[in-house]
Amino acid sequence: MIEFNASLIEWSRAQFALTAMFHWLFVPLTLGITFIIAIMETIYVRTGNPEWKRITRFWMTVFGINFAIGVATGIILEFEFGTNWSNYSWFVGDIFGAPLAVEGIMAFFMESTFIAIMFFGWNKVSKSFHLTSTWLTAIGANLSALWILVANAWMQNPTGMNFNPDTARNEMADFWAVLFSPTAINKFLHTITSSYMLAAIVVIGISSWFLLKNRDILFAKRSIVIASAFGLLFAVITITTGDSSAREMAKVQPVKFAAMENHYHGRSFAPLVAFGAMTPDADTAKKQNFIFKIEIPNMLSYMAFASPNAFVPGIYDFTYGNSEQGILSFTERMEKGRLAINSLATYKTAKKSGEDSLAQASLAIFRENYKHFGYGYANAPEDFIPPVKLTFYSFRIMVFLGGFFLLLFIYFFWISIKNKVEGKKWLYLTAIFSIPLAYITSQAGWIVAEVGRQPWVIQDLMPTMAAVSKIETSSVQVTFWLFAITFTALLIAELKIMLTQIRKGPQNEGGH
Repeated sequence: MIEFNASLIEWSRAQFALTAMFHWLFVPLTLGITFIIAIMETIYVRTGNPEWKRITRFWMTVFGINFAIGVATGIILEFEFGTNWSNYSWFVGDIFGAPLAVEGIMAFFMESTFIAIMFFGWNKVSKSFHLTSTWLTAIGANLSALWILVANAWMQNPTGMNFNPDTARNEMADFWAVLFSPTAINKFLHTITSSYMLAAIVVIGISSWFLLKNRDILFAKRSIVIASAFGLLFAVITITTGDSSAREMAKVQPVKFAAMENHYHGRSFAPLVAFGAMTPDADTAKKQNFIFKIEIPNMLSYMAFASPNAFVPGIYDFTYGNSEQGILSFTERMEKGRLAINSLATYKTAKKSGEDSLAQASLAIFRENYKHFGYGYANAPEDFIPPVKLTFYSFRIMVFLGGFFLLLFIYFFWISIKNKVEGKKWLYLTAIFSIPLAYITSQAGWIVAEVGRQPWVIQDLMPTMAAVSKIETSSVQVTFWLFAITFTALLIAELKIMLTQIRKGPQNEGGH
């Protein structure tokens, strides 16, 4: 049995979660608003109307405030891989580092180069070159997201690599398999399109504040028509990519899928719980009963495998095994995982001592059981059951609020093209309060993705407990609170600066 420092693991997880969630407060707006800005500037260049320049520059200011703090939190996040998760970095650095390196070399420098022209190039470069810089800034920001999300997707579904038993490291064998895996494609498309929805909600919400205050009416109405059309388009795409993401999850992360649905006993014609409240029992190893629930017949089977009669395995099927469905129990996989760990150790010892036949036999055993490698670190089958309640509720928050935003986009777009936006105080208040709801939705999506896959850092290959650095727990605790204070101060400062700029409103300027 392998012993781990439980306190160190939990504090390391908490610190990384803190940093990641703060970072994600800034990223989605950056990804989406850059394209909204580019569309607005395109209209300005095509029409020559200075009002569109005024609109563009206001939203550029909002973007700039958000972008600066997002970069700061992102840099800290990447450093934590080396400080708190050195075992992880060693185990997969050859693979995980490649997308991050490409992100830094290509996307980050591309974004940084053209963002300077976008902000400071007005009246210094031609309209067309400035517009090109704005579009390239938007593309660069989203390319940054691409490579980071590819790296994250590989953790959810490791592919395109070989394990080197001599160095105990995974090495990339096929870059294109990593880049174009179905998990990576779905992860990227669903994440960025949902981020575009958030950006559209922010633009509509801020514009609604101007309408509520009866200020800058033309600015607000034009901003709303662009943002509502943009948001509506990508809300539809987000729903589509969410469906394909769920189907991919059922295939490569079936335990997460089962936890997301509080699905314990596998069955065919499985219903989907559209809404429900679970009992307060906190033991995830036991079935979480519902106080009440509303089900859609056969929908879970369809969502998982595009067939209403498909068998959807549940948490019990993975915990205790299901021979009829060919599912090994966690206990069986733990045994195979320990066999893989021990045979790797035997291989290295035998090779060092020159016992080639023993080394080759041990290597064959290791390779046969490598897909179960990560299970060998756990002490009990229950260790592989993710937090069911948090995953279940987070998924429903994401879905229900996403549906609400779709309706909001439809209504705003309709009244915009009918020129009936003015005089709707209740609608303005709804849009303003939708801004924090959009951030809650975005965070809930990441909770489903990251909490739902626990205890895995790399699916089936490395659990969280085996990934942490061997450092003092007190060091992690100190930095946790330092980061918490610093990030909170940054967030307060950003909100204060943002609100100040919003109150100032779009500035009157001359033409380009």
